[in-house]
Amino acid sequence: MMKKEHSGKEKYKSPLTAMVTGITDLFRRPVDEISLDGLPSLEGKKVLVTGASSGLGLATAIEMASRGAHVIMAVRSGIPEKGELVKRKSRSDKVEMIHLDLASLDSLPGFVKELKSRFGFPDIMVCNAGMVARQGRPVKEGLDEMFVVNYFAKFILVNLLMNGNGLINGESRNPSGTIPRIVFVASESHRNPEKIEWESFGRFEPYGIKASVAMYGYYKLLLLTMASELSRRINPGEDVHCSVFALCPGPVNSNIAREAPRLFQPLLKLVFGIFFRSPEKACRPVIYLAASKAMEGRTGAYMFLMQHKEMDEKAVDPENGRRLWELSEELMKTVDTKLLNDG
Repeated sequence: MMKKEHSGKEKYKSPLTAMVTGITDLFRRPVDEISLDGLPSLEGKKVLVTGASSGLGLATAIEMASRGAHVIMAVRSGIPEKGELVKRKSRSDKVEMIHLDLASLDSLPGFVKELKSRFGFPDIMVCNAGMVARQGRPVKEGLDEMFVVNYFAKFILVNLLMNGNGLINGESRNPSGTIPRIVFVASESHRNPEKIEWESFGRFEPYGIKASVAMYGYYKLLLLTMASELSRRINPGEDVHCSVFALCPGPVNSNIAREAPRLFQPLLKLVFGIFFRSPEKACRPVIYLAASKAMEGRTGAYMFLMQHKEMDEKAVDPENGRRLWELSEELMKTVDTKLLNDG
């Protein structure tokens, strides 16, 4: 594992510094790039990809299907045309779609119920969906939409999906007998926040576009802290019951900045097109973590681009993980008790 860097505290404080940081990172030559050569086929594997209608998620779905996987696209829009696109580009008919809006928490139990009834437990789950809002705005439960989409809905989704299989408590494996894998798409901006704000956890407070990039990094810190704790809870001993991985794909030429002010949209489109990675290239670490034999029986790995790297120390701190998990469970109860019993 690479030595953790401590110099990134101001890199993602504003949209401009975040963009400059992303471009700079891409021009640094990686010292230990990992190849996708020789990856095994995904034939017979059921792969769930959230946010699969565009950008990184769409590219991931196409690549997974082209490698033989049975791909389940969890999408807010694009049914059925994006599924047909994946079929054409991958030359595979093993592509399904289920509607999922991570900003709508009360839709999660129904999604999980449909997923389980139609496909059973997925072999690989790619939690990709994310957003950068133009400004802070609440969902109907009163929580910040970016908090919900980038973190909290994923916590609920994982719990609803895995509790029925005993995996959260490390009691069983995937019914297929293989070790399932969960891959969280995160960001190096998770290093920027100085701490987790425990006292204001889950509380909505208005903010504008300048603060939204910093909030994105903060919610990615929550996501990675949760991922680390999830791995500990699923794998309490030496045996790995479910692999939990995470990655930062680097700056991706996607529509994540679609809510930026119209005045800046032409400039952003130009910069993204010239300097940022295409989704097809950016999805490579996702594919590696999902398919590589070298990752079989492992858990807790984090990648930046195609390099193994350590997460920020706050994200791997067991006390932070325990506290975040407990607070998230309490918030889950207050949002809707149905979420604990459905799915």
